[in-house]
Amino acid sequence: MAPASQYIDDFARFITDSPSSYHAAAAAAELLEEAGFSRLDEAAEWASTAGRRYLLRDGAIVAWVQPTAAGPTTPFRVLGAHTDSPGFKLKPRPTIGAHGWLQAGVEVYGGPLLNSWLDRELELAGRLVTLDGREHLVRTGPFLRIPQLAIHLDRDANAGLTLDRQRHTTPVFGVGDRSQADVVGHLAALAGLRGEEVAGYDVITADTAAPTRFGIDGELFAAGRMDNLTSVFAGVTALIEVASSGSAADTEHISVLAAFDHEELGSETRSGASGPLLDDVLTRIGATLGASTSQRLQAYASSWCLSADAGHSVHPNYPEKHDGANQPVAGGGPLLKINANQRYATDAHGAALWARTCAAAGVEYQEFVSNNTVPCGSTIGPLTATRLGIRTVDVGVPLLSMHSARELAHTGDLVALERAVAAFFAG
Repeated sequence: MAPASQYIDDFARFITDSPSSYHAAAAAAELLEEAGFSRLDEAAEWASTAGRRYLLRDGAIVAWVQPTAAGPTTPFRVLGAHTDSPGFKLKPRPTIGAHGWLQAGVEVYGGPLLNSWLDRELELAGRLVTLDGREHLVRTGPFLRIPQLAIHLDRDANAGLTLDRQRHTTPVFGVGDRSQADVVGHLAALAGLRGEEVAGYDVITADTAAPTRFGIDGELFAAGRMDNLTSVFAGVTALIEVASSGSAADTEHISVLAAFDHEELGSETRSGASGPLLDDVLTRIGATLGASTSQRLQAYASSWCLSADAGHSVHPNYPEKHDGANQPVAGGGPLLKINANQRYATDAHGAALWARTCAAAGVEYQEFVSNNTVPCGSTIGPLTATRLGIRTVDVGVPLLSMHSARELAHTGDLVALERAVAAFFAG
């Protein structure tokens, strides 16, 4: 276990390296490679030997540690997370502009807190795909800004800001004649390509401000994309820790990190939690161990999934938005997320597992449940439970300003989540 301050520094570096889901998956893969994990090709046969493995599918990554004694009915312990975050995605024919300004055409991605993206230096990041089908990761650094209208031109702005998603969220990146500018060409050049070589792209915006510790004793942490890189990084670090401890070879389960893409859009993609990715991987692992369909279902019956996603800390300026009796605070530990309508997958058995896990890790935890007048969102937890029948519990780090361009967490909660996930993997 790295010291808490080192963990926060490493997490800040991971966020900086992960402006898009594709970068996040690649950054996770790099950490896993350094720890001795081997990448598998989905189009090739997989060996049945024990060890550390991972695969990439678009902006998702799945990694696992298979113990020496694993057999056809060996259960799984899965940490589920997601690599994407709300923001804006580059449209086709993205070089636009008016009144002397050069602008980029973007489409709203997921459910961002729109006003938080105003007046920030943003970058474009993602993947370019060339005519030969090869992927090229690219990022611009500070490149764009969505300028807010001055108070002198809208005297009622402070009485209630309403943004039109088409007209008011188009960022600027320069001045001049748009016929002389080319956003895709600029991205291509950064990747060492010519613009005409780019046949497709998946490129989003990301805030370029560096992650920062602040407050008394530097206990608060501000950064973009903590929903849900908090869980992705905790999962990667905990899996590496368990794999490197020597105990992984003796565990009675297979530890798995599943970091999906497109959760902010509903997860219904080939790399999302509603798609076949996790089932594909677990089925193929079982096949290498000689599992029949019946034995694979036996394994699932004894398996667990921690669906780890960000949750809400009580807001000091809006306490009425939270349940009166359940008001988790920053620094009070990671959340156990509960919802009567199964927007979170936690049940009584899941609550007991989380209590045991946190006790083993030596960390405190808090319950989160919504105010009845403020319906909660959902996570990959119910999706995983529905698709595979694996018992699932929803947990996560409490945040303020979720879906803002820049979110807020407590450093103690970030560290505590990783410790709990490591205890979960350790059994």
